[in-house]
Amino acid sequence: WDEPPPMSWQGGRVLCDTVSCSVPCSHPLPAPSGGCCPTCTGCLHEGVARAEGDVFSLFDGNCTVCVCLAGNVSCLFPECPPESCPSPSPADCCSCNPEKCNFRGRTYAHGARFSLDGDDCTTCVCQEGEVECSFTPCPMLDCPQHQRHLGPGQCCSTCRDPPAPASCFLDDNGVEFPVGQIWSPGDPCELCICQADGSVSCQRTDCVETCPYPIRIPGQCCPDCSAGCTYMGRTFSNNETFPSALDPCLSCICLVR
Repeated sequence: WDEPPPMSWQGGRVLCDTVSCSVPCSHPLPAPSGGCCPTCTGCLHEGVARAEGDVFSLFDGNCTVCVCLAGNVSCLFPECPPESCPSPSPADCCSCNPEKCNFRGRTYAHGARFSLDGDDCTTCVCQEGEVECSFTPCPMLDCPQHQRHLGPGQCCSTCRDPPAPASCFLDDNGVEFPVGQIWSPGDPCELCICQADGSVSCQRTDCVETCPYPIRIPGQCCPDCSAGCTYMGRTFSNNETFPSALDPCLSCICLVR
């Protein structure tokens, strides 16, 4: 139950009135248990009770320091010189404004990158009032030295396209063939051609016509079934008869289909 207000007697009646509290501080503490008026023996700042003489920092982390004195909270803000940039430190409360660079009649902000006039091969950077310049790095090239080329106005060399080969060189026997040349590498059933890029493309010939006793012509890939017959090492023309080498009583004939 709430404590009743003070009472007074007047003509047999009871009159009650609210106690008027005079609070001479800016951040009083709530009335203690059993009390009526707030007290200035401490401070209530942003919902946190502070004891008399307590020194504390604000929660915003901007290095503001406050003190509780007789119920009043006084805060001190750090004074930073203009464009100050001390050595970086977690305890540094002042904002760091790095010094700008004055270079060849121009002003550059800290961290700015720029090229020298007429020299795109040099890159400069402004670091706290000092300008550092270096050559533009070039990529690694995977072509031999004689194929590298540095064009007018270029900073880095580029690879030239290798010249188109005019022939194909065979490492196995040292023979060189011009582009478009067709030849057989030793097997009459295989033909090779020298391609425009210097490579060699080979293809085998498949013989589709077959017969039991074809005539094989030297230097020709597929046997000839239309010229006659080859039987037991001998060659016979079409419709020619001859005795069998296995049975003298048998007579054979060469028939071309």
